[in-house]
Amino acid sequence: MATLAQAPSRPAPAAPPAPGPLSRLGPNWYAAVMGTAIVANAGAALPLTAPGLRTGYRLVWALSALLLLTLLAARALHWLRHGDQARRHLLDPTVAPFYGCLAMALLAVGGGTLAVGRDVIGEPAALAVDVVLWTAGTLTGLAAAAAIPYLMVTRHRIEPGSATPVWLLPLVAPMVSAALGPALVPHLPPGQGRQALLLACYALFGMSLLATLLVLPLVLSRLIHHGPLPLALTPTLFLVLGPLGQSTTAVSNLATAAPGAVDAPTAHAMGAFAVLYGVPVTGFALLWLALATALVVRAARHGMGFAMTWWGFTFPLGTCVTGAAGLARHTGLHAFTWLAVALFAALVTAVAVTASRTASGLLSGRLLAPPR
Repeated sequence: MATLAQAPSRPAPAAPPAPGPLSRLGPNWYAAVMGTAIVANAGAALPLTAPGLRTGYRLVWALSALLLLTLLAARALHWLRHGDQARRHLLDPTVAPFYGCLAMALLAVGGGTLAVGRDVIGEPAALAVDVVLWTAGTLTGLAAAAAIPYLMVTRHRIEPGSATPVWLLPLVAPMVSAALGPALVPHLPPGQGRQALLLACYALFGMSLLATLLVLPLVLSRLIHHGPLPLALTPTLFLVLGPLGQSTTAVSNLATAAPGAVDAPTAHAMGAFAVLYGVPVTGFALLWLALATALVVRAARHGMGFAMTWWGFTFPLGTCVTGAAGLARHTGLHAFTWLAVALFAALVTAVAVTASRTASGLLSGRLLAPPR
């Protein structure tokens, strides 16, 4: 009787290696670069001359530049090794808007390089860096401002009443370009180049402002009809301050750059617009700041713990500092100077607390640990 030969058993396939911390490094981490860089940018806009301040701004700028280089390298590796997950991020309506943070991180570090970093690397090198980062940040911001809403319409599945301030992130990126682009205007030869860049920044301003005006009512409606945001998302309420403070900064900086780029009557009108627009918007920003602060205090009482969303406290607050400082320049009112200084003190406190909690979370491995 023939015996059946038993087929040799194959070894079980090895389990795929567990994804490392790099796989969980999302685009939201660029918010740490933005929040760090805005301290140097906002400080440079203040009329403060105390000893050591400028040195402090240089150190913060250098830290933000180092963070940007590190994150760009880490995110490049993330796309190479975990491209499928990176693409899933784009299809996730809760993560995709954070791609706007990449553009704003590039722009913030570039603006800080020209405003503060020139003391370290010299003005020609600082100007070259700012031109590269402003161009890259503007193109990235325009792509995000168009692509993310397109994905929200065609690919994302969004429940009614689920709007959050995070939706503003890709829309406010062109406003950051509009606010930082005027610093490049005086470096162009007089004539068509200066005028074109100035008016292009106004176009970026209008693009972002009108898009923001479409989303803000959705956010307020969600809060009124569905109650406060989840605890971890409550700090994102401060993101609403971003387009408010940044647009005020933009019109102020554009009015400053207008003489020499356009004719005198147009430059005068731009200066008047900076005040007539900036003062009411700053008033609304202070109202929203009070509402957002009250909701954050409520969330803290209900057990809100630390999350990377705490970086939402930083960059938007910094734009209010630069906006108030711009109004102080154009109106001469000391009240706006003191407002800018008070907001800057709050900004430094928020960055110090958030950065220390972020460093602690990284050292412990908690922030990049897999979800339970």
